[in-house]
Amino acid sequence: MRKKKILFLGETYRADAITWMNGLKEFGDFEIITWELQTKGDGIGRIKRILEFILAAFVIKKIANEQSIDMIIAERTTSYGFLAALSGVKPIAVAQQGITDIWPLHSPLNIFKKMLQNYAFKKANVIHAWGPVIAKHMMEEKVDMSKVFMMPKGINLSQFKYCSHSANTKIEAIVTRSLQPEYKHCTILKAFSILKSQQIPFHLTIVGDGFLKENLMDLTKKLNLEKEITFTGKINNTDLPKLLQLANTYISMPTTEGVSASLFEAMASGCFPIVTDLPGNRSWINHKINGVLTPSEDEKSLAESIIWSYSNHEIMEKAILENRRFVEKNANYDINMKKISEKYHELINQNQVS
Repeated sequence: MRKKKILFLGETYRADAITWMNGLKEFGDFEIITWELQTKGDGIGRIKRILEFILAAFVIKKIANEQSIDMIIAERTTSYGFLAALSGVKPIAVAQQGITDIWPLHSPLNIFKKMLQNYAFKKANVIHAWGPVIAKHMMEEKVDMSKVFMMPKGINLSQFKYCSHSANTKIEAIVTRSLQPEYKHCTILKAFSILKSQQIPFHLTIVGDGFLKENLMDLTKKLNLEKEITFTGKINNTDLPKLLQLANTYISMPTTEGVSASLFEAMASGCFPIVTDLPGNRSWINHKINGVLTPSEDEKSLAESIIWSYSNHEIMEKAILENRRFVEKNANYDINMKKISEKYHELINQNQVS
């Protein structure tokens, strides 16, 4: 009996996409075929990308026929999700990646994007909401909630192992978001400059790469933080758990957030989370109970939050134990990806019968 084939539409380099595909292979015994848009949307490439987008549904349908595809899954309702729906191939699972896929918020194209999203919602057989805040948005948009499958993909708990830091009296902080403007690394650096001015001991590890790296390293020098801050650059996925286990504090300051695998990884590894006060983070973090919620782009508030956590060691210790248990219960990759795989097999079987 041949393996069931899934056509994945999305950016295959993204960690979330890799997790999704690998989980389906491991727990669903699926064969994964991939397709993604090849042209970039910058400058003259924008015209080529529009043309590629227009023809994409025909290309996807051709691939599905030639490869005997059993199902399509697609990231982002406004792009790949719409193309999956337009192709007419069934069954289809689409995933909304954040609180909204209609981004940037004030774009003049948003009315058009909303039409694409509504079409994807209408045609999809299952709609993934990776967390409660995404499901809430879908309900507000009057999506057929019988189609919505609310569950995060989860993280691999055999890799992200818990590490206690009860004997550690120094702040060992880590940031694992890419070095892009929306993650506000500048705010984080300025907050740690405040800590240094108050002679609070710390070390900060900034993981990853991005086009702001040089600017951030220059700011580090300007703030005289070179001895306290390490930029790792791009690392192998296998190295991230080790770095998280060396840290006791996780910091993430994005301006928008849906469901963050990075947060789950930190919670699983024994890091106390200090994150932006956003609906996506409030789904998992109770302020000053299992983490701290703080305003984005406010270095003074962030510095105060770090100092508060540093001064409340017992709360931190209790929180990181509870966070590990929470992730084991709600974001276990082995359990969640098995359930998602079972859902897909069920859809495929129903489609073949009909």
